[in-house]
Amino acid sequence: MLSNQNATMIPNRPTVLILSSNPAFSREITAQWPHHPAPEFVVLDEGFSRDLQASHYDLAIADASCYHNHNNDQSVPMNALKQSLAAAGRPAIVIHSNSAPAFDHSDFYKLDGAILELHCETETRPAMAALLGHEILRRCQAESAAREAESNCAAAQADATLGRYMIEMRTNINNALTTVLGNAELLALEPGLPAKVQAQADTIRNMALRLHEIFRRFSSIEKELKVEACEAGKKAAHAVAGNS
Repeated sequence: MLSNQNATMIPNRPTVLILSSNPAFSREITAQWPHHPAPEFVVLDEGFSRDLQASHYDLAIADASCYHNHNNDQSVPMNALKQSLAAAGRPAIVIHSNSAPAFDHSDFYKLDGAILELHCETETRPAMAALLGHEILRRCQAESAAREAESNCAAAQADATLGRYMIEMRTNINNALTTVLGNAELLALEPGLPAKVQAQADTIRNMALRLHEIFRRFSSIEKELKVEACEAGKKAAHAVAGNS
C-alpha cells in the first residue's frame, strides 16, 4: 500500500521511499530523521517493489526483513529487489538485521553501485537508516548544487568570451560602419538619384547610425563595469582592514 506521511507537498523537497510492510519501521525512520524540515516520506509495501523504476524519489530505504520467504532463503526476493533498485538508478539503503539468515558478522556493510546493504542490531536499524539516509541526501544535494554552479559558471564564461570578443572588435566594426555611413551619405548627395535609391541610401545611413549607437553603448557598459569592479575592490579592502 502506498501512503504519504506528510499532509502537504513542498516544492524541491526530496522524496524518501520506504519499502516495508512494518508500520513501526517506517514510523521510527520518520521520527528519527535528523534534519528539519524532513523530506517527503512515502511508504511502499514490498509487494510493489517492481514498480520502483516508474516511481519518482530521491532515496529508497528497504526493510530487508520483509523480503524473507517462508524457507528463510532471501536470495531470490532480495536479488529481485536489488535489481529493481539498480534499474531505478537512484541511491538506496537495504538494511538487514543481525539475525538475518546467513549473516556474516565480519561483513558490516556492502556497497554495490548506488545500493548500500547494511547489517546492524534490530533495534538500531531505523535510527541507522535515518542517519545514513540524511547524509546521502545531503551529499546528493551538494553534488547537484555543484553541478549547477559549474553549468552556470560555464555559461557565464561563454558570455564573457563573447563580450570580450565584441569589445576587442569594436574598433574594427566602428571603422566599417563609418565607411558604410560615409558612402551612404555620398550616395544620397548624387544629383538626379531615383527616389527608390534615395530611400535605400537613407535606410543604410540610418541603420549604420543605429549600429554605431549600439557599440557606443557597449563602451559605456564596459566603463560602468570597470567602475563597479573598482568600487567592489575598495569595499573588500576596507572590510579586510576593518577585521584586522
